[in-house]
Amino acid sequence: MTVFDDGYPGVTKLDPDLLRVVREAATDAAGDGVKFYVNSGWRSAELQNQLLREAVAEYGSEEEAARWVATADTSPHVSGDAIDIGQDNATTWLSEHGAEYGLCQIYGNEPWHYELRPEAVDDGCPAMYADPTHDPRMRQ
Repeated sequence: MTVFDDGYPGVTKLDPDLLRVVREAATDAAGDGVKFYVNSGWRSAELQNQLLREAVAEYGSEEEAARWVATADTSPHVSGDAIDIGQDNATTWLSEHGAEYGLCQIYGNEPWHYELRPEAVDDGCPAMYADPTHDPRMRQ
């Protein structure tokens, strides 16, 4: 699905400001021949918990899984404040132009994960966390 797919809750339940900005960036990126696909946007708490259980099974521990998947209580996907963009050309485009829209990559290990940071338009994106375990928001 794309960021314009209004039939998908993962898109329509995103924070309205994030959705507006992502759609603006996607429109501009299309002019460069780049299409934004949504690998994941808003997620229900149930889905987030399922993803966490699967990550624990895959990585062998809660500590290692936390490098990739947050709890439902802390995930910005559950609150609609994060979007995972697919395809390398789209994430490359966003790494070069995202700050112009306030879209910032948050984690060094997740080049697909973007969140809205409006101050980035003027100040650039903040330094990335190595992974979610370094993000103070994940320690609630």
